Amino acid sequence: MKKRYITGYSGLRALAVIGVILYHLDPNHFGGGYLGVPIFLVLTGYLVTDQIMAAHRRFGFFDVRAFYQRRFKRLYPPLIAMLWLTSAYIILFQRNLLNKLYQIVLTNLLGVYNWWQIFNGQSYFDRFANNESPFIHLWTMSIDWQFYLLWPIIMAVLVKLVKKKRNIFWALVALSLISAVEMAILFKPGQDTSRIYYGTDTRFYSLGLGAALALLWPYEELDNRFTQSDARILNWTGLAAFLGMIALLFTPLMDAQTAFPYYGGMFLFSLLVTILAAVIAAPVGIWNHFLTNPVFDWLGSRSYEIYLYQFPVMIFFESRVSDLADHVAWYRVLEVALILLISEIAYRLIEKPRFDPVEVINSLKQLFRRPRQLSKSWLKTAAFFLIFLIGSCGIAVSPLAKADDKDSALIKTINNNSKKQAEMNKRALESIKQSAKSSAKSKSSSSSKAKKASASSSKAKPKQKVSGKKVNQEFEKYGISQAQLQAAQKLQVTAIGDSVMASSSDLLHKLMPNSIVDAAVSRQGDVGVSLINSYLQKGQLQENVLIGLGTNGPISDSDMQQILDLVGPKRQIYWINVVVPTRPWQNQVNQQLASVAKKHKNFHVIDWYGYAHSNSSWFYDDKTHPNNVGQMYYSSYVVKEMLSKGE
Repeated sequence: MKKRYITGYSGLRALAVIGVILYHLDPNHFGGGYLGVPIFLVLTGYLVTDQIMAAHRRFGFFDVRAFYQRRFKRLYPPLIAMLWLTSAYIILFQRNLLNKLYQIVLTNLLGVYNWWQIFNGQSYFDRFANNESPFIHLWTMSIDWQFYLLWPIIMAVLVKLVKKKRNIFWALVALSLISAVEMAILFKPGQDTSRIYYGTDTRFYSLGLGAALALLWPYEELDNRFTQSDARILNWTGLAAFLGMIALLFTPLMDAQTAFPYYGGMFLFSLLVTILAAVIAAPVGIWNHFLTNPVFDWLGSRSYEIYLYQFPVMIFFESRVSDLADHVAWYRVLEVALILLISEIAYRLIEKPRFDPVEVINSLKQLFRRPRQLSKSWLKTAAFFLIFLIGSCGIAVSPLAKADDKDSALIKTINNNSKKQAEMNKRALESIKQSAKSSAKSKSSSSSKAKKASASSSKAKPKQKVSGKKVNQEFEKYGISQAQLQAAQKLQVTAIGDSVMASSSDLLHKLMPNSIVDAAVSRQGDVGVSLINSYLQKGQLQENVLIGLGTNGPISDSDMQQILDLVGPKRQIYWINVVVPTRPWQNQVNQQLASVAKKHKNFHVIDWYGYAHSNSSWFYDDKTHPNNVGQMYYSSYVVKEMLSKGE
C-alpha cells in the first residue's frame, strides 16, 4: 500500500500542541488551548479509518495484527521512556509524588488511565492541587489506545453488516452525535467536569467525526475528484473553518469549566477541525501548502514527544521555583526551551531509530560485556538501563508510599473544617436572627440615638474597648488586641473563600461567632458570583462581606463586576489578596484588587500578601496555604484589618 502523508497535518498537529502547552502554562489567558486535543483526535479518527477502509477496498480485509504491531512500535517506546524517566526523577527528587505511582504507570501501559483518573477523582481543573500529578495529561493517550484496539474490529463489523459506505458514514455520524449529547446530558453546572472531560464515551465524537470523514473523503481517491476550478471553494471553506477555530480558541465561552464547551462547543470545534482536515487533504487549494513550513514540520513531527514531556517539565520546574509570580515571562521561556530540548532528545534517541526488541536485547548483552571502548551505543544503552533501573525502583516502592504528611495535615484540616462549617453557620444564623429580633424591638421603643447605634453595630466598626471577661486570649500573641478580639464577637459577616480560607475557617468562626463562612477548595471567581447571589436571595448576605478568592486564578472583569453589583454600594466588601508565588497570576490578582479598591469606597483590600509573604515559616511547602501557625496569623490579621478598615 502506498504510504500516505499529508504535510499540512504536521501544521495542524503543531497548532494543537502549541495550544495545549499555552493552556497548561497559563489557562487564564489561553483558556481555549485545551482544544488542541480534539485536533489530535479528529486526525487520528480520519487517518486510522482511512487506512482501514483503503485496505478493505484493496484486499477485502484489514490486517489487524500488523496494525497493532505498527502502533505499538511507534507509540509505546516513547511512552514507556517518559513514564520511567519521570518515575526516576520522582524517586530521586520529588518523593511526595510516589503515592499511587505504580497504579498510574500500570494504567497508562494498559491504556485505561483516563478511567483510573475518573474513578480516583483526579480533577483536570484543580489548578492548585497539592502534589499535582505530572501524568495528568496522559488521559488522551489512553483514549487513543482504546481507539486503536477496538476501532479496527468495530469497522470490520460495520463493513460486514452494513456494507454500503453511505450507511456506514451515517452510522458514524449518529455515534458522534450520541457521544456529544451524552456529554451535554452528563454536564452539571457547578460540579467538577472531569468525568465528561476524561471519558472515552463523551470524547468519541472527535474521533467519530474524523472517522466519518474517511468514508466521505477517502484520501487515495481525492486526486480524481477535484479540478483547479474547485480550489476557490475549498480555499474559502478552509478559511471559514480556520477562522471559526481561532474564534472558539480565544472566546471566553470556551472556558473548560463553563457550560458552552459541553453543550456543543467542543463538538462544534471538532466539526470545524474535520472540515479543515478535509480541505487540507484535497490535492488542490492553498491550505496544505499554507500549513507546511519547516517550523510546523519540526513541531508536528515531534508533537508526540512534546505532548508527553510538557507537563512533567512544568510540574518539576515549578516545584523548584519559589518566585514564579515575579518572573513569569522569563520562567515560561525556560520551561518551553526545556520541553523542546527534552522532546528533541527523546525523538532522536527513541522514535527516530524505531524500536526493535532484538536490538534492545543485543544492546543489553553488550552492556554487561567489558567494552573495548566507550562507544556512543554503549553509553546510550547504559543510560537507558540506569533510567529503567531507577524508575523501576520508584514504581516498585510506590505501594509503600503514603500521601505526604504535610499535605495530609492540610487536607485533614480543610476536611475537618468543612464538616464543622454547616453547624457553625447554622448557629451563626440563629444568633443573627436573634440579634435582628432584639434590634426590631429596640427600634419600636428606643430613641433615634439608639437606632443609630443598633444600625452601626452590624458593620465592622463596633467599639474597641476592653470590658468584662476576656475572650480568645491565645490570639493576642498573633498581633490582635483584646479590645479587637471582643469587638470581633459582635461582627456579622458573610465570608466566601477558597482552600486558603477553608484551612482557617474554624478560627474565623471562633473569632467572629456571628459569621457565615463558606470556603472550599478549587474555587474561582465564577463560584463567588453564584454563592453571593444565593446568599442574597436567601436574605443571608450580611452588611460585611469577606472574600478570599484568587488563589486558583485571576478574577475575570465580568465576575468582579457581578460581585460588586450583587453586594451593592451599601455593604462593605473586604477582599483578602493572595500569596501564591508559584503561580503566574499572583501579582495580577493583587494588582486587580488594588485597582478596584481605588474606584469603590466600600471595597477594602486586606493585604495578606504584604503581611505574610516574607514569613515562609507560616506556610506549608506549597508556599500558599498557611500551616498551623500561619492559620493563627491569617485569621487574626483578617479580623484586625476588617475592624480597622471599618472604623
